[in-house]
Amino acid sequence: MKKNKVVKIAKDVLDLEILALRKLKKSLNKSFEQAVNAIVNCKSKVIVCGVGKSYLIASKVSSTMSSVGCPSFSINANECSHGDLGSISRKDVLILVSNSGNTEELKPVIQYANRSKIILIGITSRKNSVLYRASDIKLLIPEVKEAALSIVPTSSTTEQIAIGDCLAVAALNLKKFNKKKFKLLHPHGSLGNQLKTVEDLMIKKNGIPFVNENKSMKEAIKLITKKKLGVLIATNHKKFTTGIITDGQIRRSTEKNNSLFKLKVKQVMTKNPISIDNQMLAAKGLAIMSDKKITSLCVHKNGKKNKTIGILHIHHILNANIQ
Repeated sequence: MKKNKVVKIAKDVLDLEILALRKLKKSLNKSFEQAVNAIVNCKSKVIVCGVGKSYLIASKVSSTMSSVGCPSFSINANECSHGDLGSISRKDVLILVSNSGNTEELKPVIQYANRSKIILIGITSRKNSVLYRASDIKLLIPEVKEAALSIVPTSSTTEQIAIGDCLAVAALNLKKFNKKKFKLLHPHGSLGNQLKTVEDLMIKKNGIPFVNENKSMKEAIKLITKKKLGVLIATNHKKFTTGIITDGQIRRSTEKNNSLFKLKVKQVMTKNPISIDNQMLAAKGLAIMSDKKITSLCVHKNGKKNKTIGILHIHHILNANIQ
């Protein structure tokens, strides 16, 4: 098969799936709003069920739900008749995914949900199906042409994944699920790293190398050598931050002034150092360092820039794989 023909096949597949998504977009109505409200108000778990490829989609939808603050798990309709129905409680919301809505394996699940008065959200493309008729909330997705042999689930499964994403994202917004909450559920991996705040990485409390601005540079050099951070935070008698000294500054000052040891810290320090909020994303802190060509930042809390509660060093950010 010629390369150009293969590429054309791929483009035809995408055209059909794009068309399916356009039809899905036009089909959204009040039933979608009802489904989202049911998910947001659920007092227990959102259970997503399907069979075959629809079960794989159910697993993906369930995973997305859990990751945005809607506790969820997926079950395979094949296993429900062998005891897994026991995992569904009356406080749950049950989402059944089936293109035809008449799959035999789903019927016992539908009957159980109706008999137990469990909220049932049906996602199907057939209005005359068992699933559509039995659902409390009916999400009718458009019937579309499949890309492969006109029968292999492709365009229809694209619709199912998309409607699942829509439900999850809409629920996320209604629950006011923000980046801070997202980080709690994603503490590791690249997503978790990019959501780390300055407070997650900064040096705190006793680890901060403070020095009084009236101390001699001789004492300051001893302290900066001892702390091994390459930076000192200068403070006044009220413990307010007044400046910052780096080992780079000290080296440059030594070249210019032979009597550096006799000077006071406040004569050498950089006044009014840059300070960032402790809840700022560490990635933004890195951007500030890159822009200002510095390696350390003072950290404050609640807008009190003259009260340093931490130090963020570029090494802390890079070691956390934040870019």
